[in-house]
Amino acid sequence: MVIKRFPPVESADEHGLLAIGGDLAPESVLLAYANGIFPWPIDEETLAWFSPPERAVIFVDEFRPPKRLKRSLKKASFTTKRDTSFTRVMEECAQVINRGDQDGTWITTDMIAAYTALFELGHCHSFETYLEGALVGGLYGIQIGEFFAAESSFFRVSDASKVAMCELVEYLRELQIPWFDCQVLTPFSESFGAREIPRSDYMKLLAQALK
Repeated sequence: MVIKRFPPVESADEHGLLAIGGDLAPESVLLAYANGIFPWPIDEETLAWFSPPERAVIFVDEFRPPKRLKRSLKKASFTTKRDTSFTRVMEECAQVINRGDQDGTWITTDMIAAYTALFELGHCHSFETYLEGALVGGLYGIQIGEFFAAESSFFRVSDASKVAMCELVEYLRELQIPWFDCQVLTPFSESFGAREIPRSDYMKLLAQALK
């Protein structure tokens, strides 16, 4: 059954856990993001919804590619594309090789199906990096109007995911979108200038983006 309403984000616990259960119908997922919430399954059977007290964002005018990336681009002949391999990018992001010390992934088969449906509706995008014709990196995210949330990334060749991140930012600049959501701070997003802001500030930015 499609979710009609979520609890107030202020009722989330200290880790950001707001609710458990529900479904991943396109209407449910879009409602969540429009209210500052995102799905983060605990496993294939348990769907959880989060709204952390601190939210990681990147402001486009503060975006700074790592210095090493410039050197890498001189050595590798990467090419980039958008929205040509969305489901494949999600499947690659779901591989345990991308999870660092984690044993599993939150990108379940249901998540892949749900976001592929959103992609077909025009609400999701993928940014892909190719080397000699092979997909070697990428990231995907969800978009509602002038709001964009970067979800996950992967690489099979050094710096390929960073190239995809730069392609995302170029896309946002084309649309004059001034910031994007990274949800939680990671070493990857922080290397590009991501920083945490209070949930209250995030909700104000979100409201402006959705006008």
